[in-house]
Amino acid sequence: MSQVGLQPVVDGDLRPATLDRALALEVVRITERAAIAAAAWRGKGDERRADLAAVAAMEDEMRIVNVDARVVIGEMNGDLVYGAKLGTGKGPKIDLAVDPLEGSTGCAKNQPDAMSVMAVSSEGGLMHVPECYMEKIAIGPGYPQGIVDLDRSPSDNIAALAEAKGVPVSEIVACVLDRPRHSALIAELRGLGVAVKLLADGDIAAVIHTVNTDETGIDIYLGSGGASEGVLAAAAMRCMDGQMQGRLILDTSDKRARARDMGIIDPDEKFGFERMASGDVLFAATGVTQGSLLDGVRRTPKSIVTSSVVMRSWSHTSRWIRTEHRR
Repeated sequence: MSQVGLQPVVDGDLRPATLDRALALEVVRITERAAIAAAAWRGKGDERRADLAAVAAMEDEMRIVNVDARVVIGEMNGDLVYGAKLGTGKGPKIDLAVDPLEGSTGCAKNQPDAMSVMAVSSEGGLMHVPECYMEKIAIGPGYPQGIVDLDRSPSDNIAALAEAKGVPVSEIVACVLDRPRHSALIAELRGLGVAVKLLADGDIAAVIHTVNTDETGIDIYLGSGGASEGVLAAAAMRCMDGQMQGRLILDTSDKRARARDMGIIDPDEKFGFERMASGDVLFAATGVTQGSLLDGVRRTPKSIVTSSVVMRSWSHTSRWIRTEHRR
């Protein structure tokens, strides 16, 4: 039975809790299973097999969960495609955003921050986006709303953030995916004296890092990455009270047409996490490779050990879970 209640008042807003809190452990069990399957292909140079293993494991685990689930963000093929129905159909109606293996290249090369990710919302809570890039900006909690904005230049955003934090610009650390398309952005940031942490892969983890600045040292995430990963990151930020904006990069007529079919009329529209991940939201991730957010899957002669995080927007809780699976 679904748990229904009211969250304490936040800025005058009462939001209903529509998801059974026991579902959080079910979601973690699913990401654990996918992460373990993908970890068997760490460092073996085969992205496709690693991804297929994670997808198959997630599909298999979803079949026995008592939910009536619809995939909103999924894979290109198989049971995790957009619109697919999963679960036993006997439980609450929910939306799913999944990335069975975020950072498949990192897994194939045994590089940091590959993980299995899933977001769950009450029905209609997760935004459907076309296959394209999304421009993103994210910072952690504790700053005035609107202090950073995609319509401002990176220099202006950095200056505003440094002023709000009470530090010189030279003490700000920005996280950016290491891609040729970001060369001008990286040059601008370094020209300001900003320290830039370049990531080889995995911008969901990068966005989350901005919430834990004291531990990660990262103040802001800038740049573009996958739109579907943007929705998953927004789900996490919604649970952690960070700030995030996204804007689809619709640089072809075909992408703009697909966006219109999804109800996105203005190609320049900015999305906050309230638009990308609304309602009651759960976010879960399990590490595949060793990372700064989560430990990777570890195998011993008698067990397999996983490291996961599960978050919920209604309670604003984050639970870090270490699980030993007996072999």
